[in-house]
Amino acid sequence: MTGYFRSFLKSGHSPTLFAAFLYFSFSCCIWVLNGAMAPFISETFNLTPAEKGLMLSIPIMAGALMRFPLGLLSQYIGRKKATLVEMAMIAVAMLFGFFFVQSFNDLLAMGVLLGIAGASFGVALSLGSGSFPARHKGMAMGLVGAGNVGTALSVLIAPPLAQAFGWVAVYGLAAIAISIPMLVMIVFAKEPDDLNEHASFKEHIACLFEKDGWAFSLIYAVTFGGFIGLATFLPTYYYDQFAVSKIQAGQLTMLAAFMGAALRVFGGWISDRWGGINTLTVVLLTIAGSLLACSFAGESLTATTLLVMLCFSALGAGNGALFQLVPLRWPAATAVAGSMIGEIGALGGGLVPATMGLSKQYAGSFAWGFVLFACLALLMLLMLRKMQQRWTRTWAEKGGRARVAASHTSAAPAKVPTPVVTATGRI
Repeated sequence: MTGYFRSFLKSGHSPTLFAAFLYFSFSCCIWVLNGAMAPFISETFNLTPAEKGLMLSIPIMAGALMRFPLGLLSQYIGRKKATLVEMAMIAVAMLFGFFFVQSFNDLLAMGVLLGIAGASFGVALSLGSGSFPARHKGMAMGLVGAGNVGTALSVLIAPPLAQAFGWVAVYGLAAIAISIPMLVMIVFAKEPDDLNEHASFKEHIACLFEKDGWAFSLIYAVTFGGFIGLATFLPTYYYDQFAVSKIQAGQLTMLAAFMGAALRVFGGWISDRWGGINTLTVVLLTIAGSLLACSFAGESLTATTLLVMLCFSALGAGNGALFQLVPLRWPAATAVAGSMIGEIGALGGGLVPATMGLSKQYAGSFAWGFVLFACLALLMLLMLRKMQQRWTRTWAEKGGRARVAASHTSAAPAKVPTPVVTATGRI
């Protein structure tokens, strides 16, 4: 394993990989700040369960809607420049939160601004993995995607800071903190040369009109949507369901979020070897089973915590597995395709807090929220098994592994010529 990792690092530009990971980590941390501080915010404004769900959904959905425009921008100005533009906007947004959030309506507006941080996904993964060959892209994307650990750090760090200085002050501290990944990006990152500079706008957005793009997006709505939606909602769930302290709620959420972030690397690594389709099959079954079990474990804090950690492990591995497949399917437009998939996936995550809040307010229990999400995971499994037959005939090996040297062809008729991907990942 050590030899493999050394070989992996030498095959691409490691400083850019690290810069992309740090950028994505800080972005994830800031994106879920309202979720991490939800018990404090709810106490300040005396929110109902439905209002809590709305407050937590807005940053997720706003971030989702901003992902595709940022990914498209990165195709024209470069991914490194796009990250710097976004981080500058994040700093301004955090200053708005520090100086102007004084009411619930202000808080909802702040949720939209937090979405700026959530837009980072597709650009971060494409930037970090762009210089790595096809056989290592799953690992590279898994490592950058492990920046999801920022959600774990947010729920671990933000509650103590909110208790010590007040939750509004945390926004001001975040405005200062974002300067760290900005400096690292400026000094260490370089723009990969894996893009087709002569591609037209129509070629860049071709993934929007393909069945594969929408299939990937729906699966990601379960894996990443589940990850970010549950990570945002869990502090509220633990606080309301089990009456733990605000800080303990964050610590319990951190355990699950950390598992999800760590297993994303494993998901990318195992998918490079076993295949992303095979990995996703196991992942979706595990997600469905653990969530159904959570719906019956509402009286046991220990059982719930263990089941949630299992669920997040599967969610994280699923995120890595799916994005092992993306650069195989769209080798010259990974940033745009990844941003589109990430956008719809995060929109799915925005439904999780809202659904859980409505379930509690109108059904008297969070259980039905867990059951609904488990059913969605099973539906995505059925779709995956149907689609995989065509995928393995056109652009992937059996199980979803990378082809050593193959023509990248679209399963559906297309007017736009498709690029050729080689073992080096070059076009």
